[in-house]
Amino acid sequence: MKITWLGHSAFRIETADAKILIDPFFSGNPSFADQDRKAVADGITHILLTHGHGDHVGDTITLAQETGAVVLANADLAAWLGSKGVNRLEMGNTGGTISFGSFTATFTQAQHSSAQITEDGVSHALGNANGLMLHFDGEPSLLHMGDTDIFTDMGLINELHQPDIGIVPIGDRFTMGGAVAAVACQRFFDFKHAIPCHYGSFPIVDQTPDKFVKGMEGLKTRVEAPKVGTTLTF
Repeated sequence: MKITWLGHSAFRIETADAKILIDPFFSGNPSFADQDRKAVADGITHILLTHGHGDHVGDTITLAQETGAVVLANADLAAWLGSKGVNRLEMGNTGGTISFGSFTATFTQAQHSSAQITEDGVSHALGNANGLMLHFDGEPSLLHMGDTDIFTDMGLINELHQPDIGIVPIGDRFTMGGAVAAVACQRFFDFKHAIPCHYGSFPIVDQTPDKFVKGMEGLKTRVEAPKVGTTLTF
């Protein structure tokens, strides 16, 4: 498995049978500016969305039309994307699991909002915010927490799914900050690897992963904090 951080909460995940984008926020993302959009989207088979905010839906509509990738989103967000011309859609909701053959995706809980005001000036309620729990055939399991605060049922997510890799929001203001995110990982999860995200993109969120890294010191979980555009291999 290869995981590339694309800035903010956007990731590219490559496995033996799938090439996945999660929350592909490219246009308007300062931390994505120096990357090759065409290369990042090359061969994409799936686009997975945690929730409906613009900095997570991002370029989904255009990418889906360009690549023919299947888009997975909660039911309300999927219906809205369909009205915008996205044809290959899979929808679900909190607790539901969708099989894509070589991997499954389960919508987990997240403590966050999901509406957005779009270019038509209308506020659209786009379902609940979620995390995404991915299980792959013969590859490490991965939890993208989405945008969230800490909550005690994280322990139940770990009990049910036992994720090997956690993608953890740490930027504060809109999600839990680094210190609290470290408590979440210590208290509720048993990750082999933790990858922080949702930081360093805009001035109003934390610019470095330092608080998270410090909070995770001395634990067996290995913190991976790559530069934007760097690919990690697991």
